[in-house]
Amino acid sequence: MPDRTVLVINSGSSSLKYQLIEPDSGNSLADGIVERIGEPSSPVADHDAALRKAFDQLAHAGIDLKACGLAAVGHRVVHGGATFYQPTVIDDAVIAKLDQLSVLAPLHNPPAVQGIQVARKMLPDVPHVAVFDTAFFHDLPAAAATYAIDREVARKWRIRRYGFHGTSHQYVSQQAAAFLSRPLEDLNQIVLHLGNGASASAIAAGRAVDTSMGLTPLEGLVMGSRSGDIDPGVIGYLCRAAQMSVDEIESVLNERSGLLGLAGERDFRQLHQMIESGDKAAQLAYDVFVHRLRKYVGAYLAVLGHTDVVSFTAGVGEHVASVRCDALSGLAGLGIEIDEARNTQSGKEARRISTDGSPIAVLVIPTNEELAIARDCLQVI
Repeated sequence: MPDRTVLVINSGSSSLKYQLIEPDSGNSLADGIVERIGEPSSPVADHDAALRKAFDQLAHAGIDLKACGLAAVGHRVVHGGATFYQPTVIDDAVIAKLDQLSVLAPLHNPPAVQGIQVARKMLPDVPHVAVFDTAFFHDLPAAAATYAIDREVARKWRIRRYGFHGTSHQYVSQQAAAFLSRPLEDLNQIVLHLGNGASASAIAAGRAVDTSMGLTPLEGLVMGSRSGDIDPGVIGYLCRAAQMSVDEIESVLNERSGLLGLAGERDFRQLHQMIESGDKAAQLAYDVFVHRLRKYVGAYLAVLGHTDVVSFTAGVGEHVASVRCDALSGLAGLGIEIDEARNTQSGKEARRISTDGSPIAVLVIPTNEELAIARDCLQVI
């Protein structure tokens, strides 16, 4: 067994993902997911039962947590607010503050806190560390972080652009520099994290200078079921004209919008099949997704002034060649030239999909948020 390991836990409202990692080597020793937490007829009644099931799965795989050199348990927490922007060892006071931040991320932070409380009870003899999705974007330039609303309202209610998927954006930017054999500090980068949730970032010399998500993970790119950017006047209009409550509108924007809202489907494999069969709604959904993505790429080329590399990551970014091609096609005048053969090749390793002569390198970089969280845990303990 390895000298030291970290158990990374990502606790959602109805699922709990886990991975046991050896941070020094980067090896994953075991991983899994427990789903349907708390759903009717589910045998997994709550997060306590979910974590017990995860431990049973680990034991079935031959993993003894008491004998595997467990150094820490790392917890992914979506929103750190203005309070948390470094990996943080968890105690009762930290949990109380995370509870207070739930108003900023009501869909994400409460289940994370539940998972933390259960894990601390079941593994009381190792440090537990919270790693925050918002941390990488804590130091966004004021011009990028500030909404142009009444400043006293913003101050009182802590309204700013926080950004999300930060662990992935930071990890991918570091891996891109390593792939190109260039110092991180020498590169201006655009990272496109495209999954069911999607976000873009502009990174100058290793520091985030802009990102697409804002106060919540709803802003920015079109996503699986989230709208991304929308005129805020739509909310007031639906309140008045449709007599919808704020909760109803938030449900529509978070759960019934994006690709799902436009086409009734968010899986790109199914979406492409629908397009090939002549489904016009599916085609429009795809076109809207790509159009928004191209807008952000263009905006970040302008924000950075000079760009060295664009990286695609996460499920869609790593595996859907058509999205990569359509998002960046016709941009030779801006320094981006895609190699069609390279782009259509699949693989699990980091790879270049731009031509050798492209002034801006375009890469596919597999993300590994769990490994990044595990390494953050070791640094803080």
